[in-house]
Amino acid sequence: MYVGALTLDILLGDVRSLKQKRSAVRPLIAEVQRRYPGVAVAETGHLDLHRRAEIGIAVVSASAGNCTEVLDACERMVAFRPEIELLSARHRLYTDED
Repeated sequence: MYVGALTLDILLGDVRSLKQKRSAVRPLIAEVQRRYPGVAVAETGHLDLHRRAEIGIAVVSASAGNCTEVLDACERMVAFRPEIELLSARHRLYTDED
């Protein structure tokens, strides 16, 4: 069993309040969940900052290759959104021996 984790640090466009931030982050999380129903997605950091957000994505699979493939696809989907600037992406892969 393999567990893949992806942490995305993103910069939002013209956001001036936490309410606007939620209205930008919620559709992003919903889109990832819609396209990849087997993953878990949540806003995991920078909760008190207006223009920054950290999105965590996790997937469980029988193969390391599948974990990597799904997380790469999620990263590309977020990176190609025009209203978001992807600052960093951190991939981690865990096995049942870790």
